[in-house]
Amino acid sequence: MVIKMKKAAVFFGTGYEEIEALTVVDLLRRADIEVVCVSINNEKTVTGSHKITVEMNAGIDEIDFDSFDILICPGGMPGTKNLEACQKLTDNLRAFYKEGKLIGAICAAPSIFGHMGLLNGKKACIYPGMEAELTGAEVVYDKVVKADNVITSRGMGTAIAFGLEIVASLLDQKTADQLGKGVVYL
Repeated sequence: MVIKMKKAAVFFGTGYEEIEALTVVDLLRRADIEVVCVSINNEKTVTGSHKITVEMNAGIDEIDFDSFDILICPGGMPGTKNLEACQKLTDNLRAFYKEGKLIGAICAAPSIFGHMGLLNGKKACIYPGMEAELTGAEVVYDKVVKADNVITSRGMGTAIAFGLEIVASLLDQKTADQLGKGVVYL
């Protein structure tokens, strides 16, 4: 029996929050999940909100969305606004949602899901002060919330909890717990 390696896409727009994006990339790779860092503007590098530039694995026009098990949106400003303005990304987020495939967002980025109507009747969290952007959601204040196939988290300080929830959702809770202990989080 061949076990297919899980695969995640993390989307980078200029002005992304570095810790939210890179913590998730790091944790997923430690869990042996294949992670592709995707530039929404097809550039080879993307600069975050704190002027840290990161090399990308692919541009959005080069990837096969069907090959991924989860699409992940880090927050940051104007990174979140740039992600939301990317039609190819939002079209695929909607398709993943409808197919029951995982989507995740942290900090300001859950606002994208709220604006798209993907949170209706679901628990969700977001960066403090942005709760009104979670249109249709039952707002909660947990570090991370999984509601069906949607994972949301609150900000830079919750990036490890967010990454571990993604690991648990793609693999299993035991693996996430072992990873959390290994990085001295749990």
